[in-house]
Amino acid sequence: MKITMKRLLLLLCSLLGLVTSHAARPALKPNIILVLVDDMGWMDLSCQGSDFYRTPHIDRLAKEGIQFTQGYAASAVCSPTRAAVQTGSYPHRLGVTDWIRSRFQRGNIGTPKKNPTEYVGGKNQKLLCPPNPYWMESSEITIAEALRENGYRTAYIGKWHLGDEAWYPENQGYDLNFGGCDYGQPPSFFDPYNSPNHRHPSIRKGIYKLPGRKKGEYLTHREADEAVGLIRQWKEEPFFIQVSHYAVHTPIQAIQAVADKYKFEKSKSETNRKYAAMVESIDDCMRDILAELKKHQLDENTLIIFTSDNGGLDRNGNPTDNAPLRSGKGYCYEGGIRVPLLMRWPARIPGGKKSDFPVSSIDFFPTVMEATGTGLPKKNKIDGLSLYQLCKTGGRETPDRNTLLWHFPHYRHAPGPYSIIRQDNWKLIKFWEGMHELYDLEKDLGEKENLAKSMPAMVKKLDLQLLTLLQEDGARLPKKNPTFP
Repeated sequence: MKITMKRLLLLLCSLLGLVTSHAARPALKPNIILVLVDDMGWMDLSCQGSDFYRTPHIDRLAKEGIQFTQGYAASAVCSPTRAAVQTGSYPHRLGVTDWIRSRFQRGNIGTPKKNPTEYVGGKNQKLLCPPNPYWMESSEITIAEALRENGYRTAYIGKWHLGDEAWYPENQGYDLNFGGCDYGQPPSFFDPYNSPNHRHPSIRKGIYKLPGRKKGEYLTHREADEAVGLIRQWKEEPFFIQVSHYAVHTPIQAIQAVADKYKFEKSKSETNRKYAAMVESIDDCMRDILAELKKHQLDENTLIIFTSDNGGLDRNGNPTDNAPLRSGKGYCYEGGIRVPLLMRWPARIPGGKKSDFPVSSIDFFPTVMEATGTGLPKKNKIDGLSLYQLCKTGGRETPDRNTLLWHFPHYRHAPGPYSIIRQDNWKLIKFWEGMHELYDLEKDLGEKENLAKSMPAMVKKLDLQLLTLLQEDGARLPKKNPTFP
């Protein structure tokens, strides 16, 4: 068996006891692979309880690592969560609180000189809302920028959706970028990944830095191939690779032969089957990544984080179903924000563990910093907490935190802009037009019984805390529309 110099050093360090305690950092820095799926729901994995989706290789992460039963995305829509993953900060602190419109969705605006600041709202809307930016500001320090300062090679694969070309991954700390651009979804999941008759040149051209190479090749498999190639190329040095799959976002397109495998469930539609095939393609990618790590003896010392940017798109079970959670992507209920979250690092994390401690996308940045021995940036405020000790102890040691926040100050679904505070098992939803909803998630995971009217003191307490915390963080809040009748 071929033993690389890196593997030999790791074995020697283990024999000398240099990698056995938190106080003594690993002599060899761990590799990091962060997998961020687009729109994957809480129930879209076998290990999450699904008896329809087939995900044996992703399930390995749970079997050989730790599974978070209360993992949350930082937002119910994509761009805010993606910004939180990059920075460890709440989206409302960054000012990215809605999904960012791509150039082809902005008419003739193009790329302005600066992000908008004026409040927006129609005359028939009760509130004026802060504008969403067209990019995440370059002044934010990304996870890649921090790791590169610590000697890491960095690469981004897949969906970025955090701004125009000047703010693409290669300008935010990533040595290499395969496909990260302003797209919110791909024009097509099949090579050459474009829409040749579209009115906008960026859609006709296809995915940035992911040119077609084999007509008909499936996009998720192409992303997997790029990840495998980087592992092979960088096997002798520490690396951070973020694999941000464009799947399972719309358009719901799949390899037909794979979709046909799911005909065993007669109650499912063709759309459900194609979605299942898209989920399976994500599992294929994990299979290839795990095999390549093992091939180069990198498996033990690689931390893999697997999660989603928001809840699954659940339109009455189409294309997926988040039950027992309520609702789905874009909504303030658990189906919109609760997501799968798995971490695996054989050298550090005991296998087969579960944690019910509520965690969020904001926690990945500080977790990776501690795991790699990289100092936190002093310039920017980090809202997340490191999960390193929690993972290392199999869930026995948890961070000192009982509160999480969400802020969506925009009109999307009735009854309008909302913010959320979760404190212990209590979840308060503040609709800025004046309503409140209160749920006890320990007793009512499906959020069926609104306790706001029967527990006004709890509503008042949590509402005050929510407003205070948002104001302390500099969040931009909705305000009264003076032209509203």
